[in-house]
Amino acid sequence: MEPSLVPPTAISLLLLLLTPAAAWRPWPHLAKSNASDDPLVADSKKYEGSSEFVHLKYHMGPVLTANITVHIVWYGTWQRNQKKIIREFINSVSAPHSKSPSVSGWWRTVQLYTDQTGANISSTVRLGEEKNDRFYSHGKSLTRMSIQSVIKSSVTAKSRPLPINARNGLYLLLTSDDVYVENFCGQVCGFHYFTFPSIVGSTLPYAWIGNSEKLCPGVCAYPFAVPSYIPGLKPMKSPNGDVGVDGMISVIAHELAELASNPLVNAWYAGGDPIAPVEIADLCEGIYGTGGGGSYTGQLMDGHDGATYNMNGIRRRYLVQWVWNHVVNYCTGPNALDQ
Repeated sequence: MEPSLVPPTAISLLLLLLTPAAAWRPWPHLAKSNASDDPLVADSKKYEGSSEFVHLKYHMGPVLTANITVHIVWYGTWQRNQKKIIREFINSVSAPHSKSPSVSGWWRTVQLYTDQTGANISSTVRLGEEKNDRFYSHGKSLTRMSIQSVIKSSVTAKSRPLPINARNGLYLLLTSDDVYVENFCGQVCGFHYFTFPSIVGSTLPYAWIGNSEKLCPGVCAYPFAVPSYIPGLKPMKSPNGDVGVDGMISVIAHELAELASNPLVNAWYAGGDPIAPVEIADLCEGIYGTGGGGSYTGQLMDGHDGATYNMNGIRRRYLVQWVWNHVVNYCTGPNALDQ
């Protein structure tokens, strides 16, 4: 795809809409526990997704080099504390003084990606405006197309509309635990794409992520919930006391990393087909720590309260998947034991 801020033709847009870049939460990792004597850790310090067969390439499209502003649409019913958990995660991305290993340390891998001029992805990610859609303006069952209509409603609202920022704005549509989205649970837990001017009026990079607590926590909030069909597997304790929202955090992180490095689906991805790109977070799904890969999450941390996490925010702890580092050609994260 040629580098351009102008979207492709209507036909190609419809084809791309069928399979937007997606975040699929990792399947249950049954083979190994987080024991410190795991052989994957002992035998291979660079196991985390490294492969000579991964050919991540830059396709000349834009990346987000200007300071990034994240605007949120809260669709459905959200509790105050749920919003605080997510807001604090986004604010932690650019918080330089968080306790190590930190969310801002995780973002430094994302910053390694550049555009045609050699400019890096911005180190600054800030929380922008928010819009509440508590009355389910488009119902409790959304299609991928109607998601764009929700965003349109948010940026064209008569009262406190979200600002339109096509240059460095990202738009997160977060659905509450009583909202179903097309292919939710069965195929995806979140995805990103860009809005069509014919619907929204502008080309805006956006992502949808759903709260899975009522619909499929064993799929999209793993390891804080486990599938009912797996006997004897115990869920880990979530770090912020909310299984659905703690499960969303890693999917939000996944989508933010890919929105920054591939906002118009023509920048950084592996494979030759932009209809089904393999992006920098896709390459590291299920990897959260040293030794991760295959069926093992990697080394995680346990708090004094028994909660499982792998990095710190400003005031909270989070479990966030690693992302692909194209400089060293493997997945990296701030909690790596060998860096």
